[in-house]
Amino acid sequence: MDPVRVCFEIFTAACAGTWVLSLLTREYSWTDRIWSIVPLAYLWVFAVASDGDHRVTLMAVLVTLWGVRLTFNFARKGGYAPGGEDYRWGILRRRLKPWQFQAFNLLFISVYQNVVVWMMTLPVLTVYQHPGALTGWDWLLAVLFLAALASETLADQQQWNFQQWKKALRTAGRIPPADFLRTGLFRYSRHPNFFFEQLQWWLFYGFAVTASGEWLHWTLAGPVLLTLLFAGSTAFTESISLARYPDYAGYRRRTSAIIPLPPRLGSKHAR
Repeated sequence: MDPVRVCFEIFTAACAGTWVLSLLTREYSWTDRIWSIVPLAYLWVFAVASDGDHRVTLMAVLVTLWGVRLTFNFARKGGYAPGGEDYRWGILRRRLKPWQFQAFNLLFISVYQNVVVWMMTLPVLTVYQHPGALTGWDWLLAVLFLAALASETLADQQQWNFQQWKKALRTAGRIPPADFLRTGLFRYSRHPNFFFEQLQWWLFYGFAVTASGEWLHWTLAGPVLLTLLFAGSTAFTESISLARYPDYAGYRRRTSAIIPLPPRLGSKHAR
């Protein structure tokens, strides 16, 4: 079995399927719905083709844990339910002409995002091409990956608890005293879940380094493209938050955007 050919077929089916489903349902979060699932297919294709190579199998197991966590979090927020479209696409539709959004849907949502999903898993190709025994560096990367996974899980749980608290207050006819979360991990980063998500895939690239003995090679494009995607997504999300919540500008001035850092409480803005 040629794992690259099989994965390319999966990639092609993902692009075509998400685009066709978006046209049929008029919902545009189909790539979001497979984001945590397709990488598992890519990794296990390589794991099977490698005849049980320990490093490839370890990478597949780690990505499976990543996928289970992300799928659970997406599902409990209603992402797989009818009408569970990302609210940002609705806002973007109102900002663009219909033909512009449909071009964006095909080229960015269905094609480019699936390119990113495939590319961020491709360090496994380098590992597949350089079979070998696991080293201490591999186990260190695995431990750090799991630590980042646990931290992202905590950030998502804090956000979930906050949103459920807001919902309960509004159901009871009360006004929540806070519009957005700024405690816990969100005291140190406006998007700690984004940070730990990206960190996992940079650590994932580290397995290609340990396997090949080279720091730089073309599969670095995966985490780089993911970081660029998150940069654009973060900017768009924050523009919405700034428009919705008057207090967000102050939170933005005193809190790191992505990397968790101590809040700038002593700055002139905080005062």
